[in-house]
Amino acid sequence: MPKVKAGKRPRLERQESRAAGILFNTGAGQHILKNPLVVNSIIEKVIACEIDPRLVGELQKRVQGTPLANKLEIKVGDILKTDLPFFDACVANLPYQISSPFVFKLLLHRPFFRCAVLMFQREFALRLVAKPGTKLYCRLSINTQLLARVDHLMKVGKNNFRPPPKVESSVVRIEPKNPPPPINFQEWDGLVRIAFVRKNKTLSAAFKSSAVEQLLDHNYRIHCSLHNTEIPENFKIAEKIQTVLKNTGYSEKRARSMDIDDFIRLLHGFNSEGIHFS
Repeated sequence: MPKVKAGKRPRLERQESRAAGILFNTGAGQHILKNPLVVNSIIEKVIACEIDPRLVGELQKRVQGTPLANKLEIKVGDILKTDLPFFDACVANLPYQISSPFVFKLLLHRPFFRCAVLMFQREFALRLVAKPGTKLYCRLSINTQLLARVDHLMKVGKNNFRPPPKVESSVVRIEPKNPPPPINFQEWDGLVRIAFVRKNKTLSAAFKSSAVEQLLDHNYRIHCSLHNTEIPENFKIAEKIQTVLKNTGYSEKRARSMDIDDFIRLLHGFNSEGIHFS
């Protein structure tokens, strides 16, 4: 144990430096980079995707003859049809009609990226962050929150655009969960799709749709064939579905109030009985 003599303060292993009125603690590693040229050299590359050739030309004109020209790569085309490269962060002001497919293109992209800061139509952004039991909670909400942490950062009024859109906007930050949950996303989405078609219905009622029963019966028979499981002659998929819902305790539950853990347990209940959704 270190000893300190009475009447004297212990020596602090710290050197201090002052800049812009802030006292930096160099002992804690506070060495603030002040040369913007070094910062710019650290940024390896910006990869932009734009479908409008006119805007591509304008961007190229703005960086032509500057040090930024060598750090900018522009992919011309539809982002939904473009293979995404490796990237660390994504920043975008998206055409609102492609918001949902773009979000899931990002979240299913590998390798993982660190974060995305995206601008959306206000209602879409609020659906991304909506919680169980709220009006805007939907399939989009639970699917996004299964795969990522989503935060609403700011509101952006329509007068900030030229020309102004008819709707208000919001900026959100999306950070993918890494590692992702150990769930087959296609199968997960198949389950929540059925549950949220009529999110105010009980699951018992939602699963009585003839189309749903036909799909799950088809999948169940494939599962039994692959596992050499004999199906009784009097087998009825409707009865098996309702048995799973009852045994898991979700028969009278409604999708609008169910969270991620609820759907994980329900999916496990169906899968353990050989019922699959993809």
